Amino acid sequence: QDKNRKLRPLYDIPYMFEAREFLRKKLIGKKVNVSVDYIRPASSATDTVPAFSERTCATVSIGGINIAEALVSKGLATVLRYRQDDDQRSAHYDELLAAEARAIKNGKGLHSKKEVPIHRVADISGDTQKAKQFLPFLQRAGRSEAVVEYVFSGSRLKLFLPKETCLITFLLAGIECPRGARNVPGLAQEGEPFSEEATLFTKELVLQREVEVEVESMDKAGNFIGWLHIEGVNLSVALVEQALSRVHFTAERSPYCKALLAAQDAAKQRKEKVWSHYEETPVEEVVPVLEEKERTANYKPVFVTEITDDLHFYVQDVETGAQLEKLMENMRAEVGAHPPVEGSFVPRRGDFCIAKFVDGEWYRARVEKVESGGKVHIFYIDYGNKETLPPSRLAPLPPAFSPRVLPPQATEYTFAFIQVPQDEEARADAVDSVVRDIQNTQCLLNVEHLGPGCPHVTLQFADSKSDVGLGLVKEGLVMVEPRKERQFQKVITEYLNAQEAAKSARLNLWRYGDFRADDADEFGYSR
Repeated sequence: QDKNRKLRPLYDIPYMFEAREFLRKKLIGKKVNVSVDYIRPASSATDTVPAFSERTCATVSIGGINIAEALVSKGLATVLRYRQDDDQRSAHYDELLAAEARAIKNGKGLHSKKEVPIHRVADISGDTQKAKQFLPFLQRAGRSEAVVEYVFSGSRLKLFLPKETCLITFLLAGIECPRGARNVPGLAQEGEPFSEEATLFTKELVLQREVEVEVESMDKAGNFIGWLHIEGVNLSVALVEQALSRVHFTAERSPYCKALLAAQDAAKQRKEKVWSHYEETPVEEVVPVLEEKERTANYKPVFVTEITDDLHFYVQDVETGAQLEKLMENMRAEVGAHPPVEGSFVPRRGDFCIAKFVDGEWYRARVEKVESGGKVHIFYIDYGNKETLPPSRLAPLPPAFSPRVLPPQATEYTFAFIQVPQDEEARADAVDSVVRDIQNTQCLLNVEHLGPGCPHVTLQFADSKSDVGLGLVKEGLVMVEPRKERQFQKVITEYLNAQEAAKSARLNLWRYGDFRADDADEFGYSR
């Protein structure tokens, strides 16, 4: 092992991952039969062997199959040797030896002469820099498949993402779970009431099970925050339903807010667990105090690479532009030195690959859809554009240039404070204007608020610092989206004033006056 790299037995010891997966898929959530063979007494440590506490050794079977025998027969475990007169062994010792003999004869697993499978898993839990790089990729992925490796507390888990081949620490969004006991140097900190119950509930529901996660954000320590679903159950909502967590104020921005609040109201009424001392506050005494936020303007330089037909756009972060150029240069050199064999890549939805663009160069891409007749819909992950290609123009993505090395560089955004026309011709006019003004140019971007699909932002031209979205309003190409948040009122007022000026000048959308008053539905617009 590398001195600077910590040993991770599950991924670094040959066939241990395969053995774990075999047991996990066979046993988790299943009813089994357990027959105790013997009890091994506790042993003290020696120079070569660590101390062991008392252990109960048993035969576990499911559906009449001895799991230990199945594990050995697949070459995923070996049999400990015992003396003939030693009764401290399995009642099925002879069957285990026979299973091992078969595995050796057939070259299974550990006994195979083939190359040992290597699992290159990136552990980015607690690594802030790596987490920052992965965040946009996981956010855009929507729901990602994961396996719950470990449960630290009711709301903090360690996950393995098989598709992304990485380990992350994951915090449940939208809830405030009781904190568990912590050993701080010089002080043993007791856990909050019901913290152990919350941890046990989460363990029983999700530990070592396949789940889906939606990553929303990350904290300063590099932990990802989001929603975890198992068989249609949202774990955050389940903990609140069981009166093992409270709803956190950040849940107000989430699509699960109603479900969380409904679950909390029901738990309050039952006065169970965390709500056992709850006393309902008289309605007349409730005076909501909203903390006024200020609009934050933190513009960063970006390069606009693609404009979509619904006026979304993709940008690259200027700060990581040099990394992408270097990766592309090295990737093309490798492909040039080792040209891909036509037909060597069988496209499947979600797979990463390289695609030959119209300029004859190879770019990183992801398969979006595979149609019969040899049509493959792909998305260029570093630029945001889409294309339909034959499989002959696709090839496997060399591992050295995968999204694990450099996450996809194209990030999707849409304009804040404007409404895109629903009429196709009017929308096309707005898109054409934006393409002329900003495609393949450097701009300044500020995230204003999050949206259901992607963040809503304002863009400024890099040289003049003038607002691109405001310019569209001034030209009468789009309408203003009124928002009630106090921090946006100054900019919304500026946009509305520009809209009134465009109306007065009868520009584009407003050339026939204010069409929205009586015939908005007829023309496909809404206030």
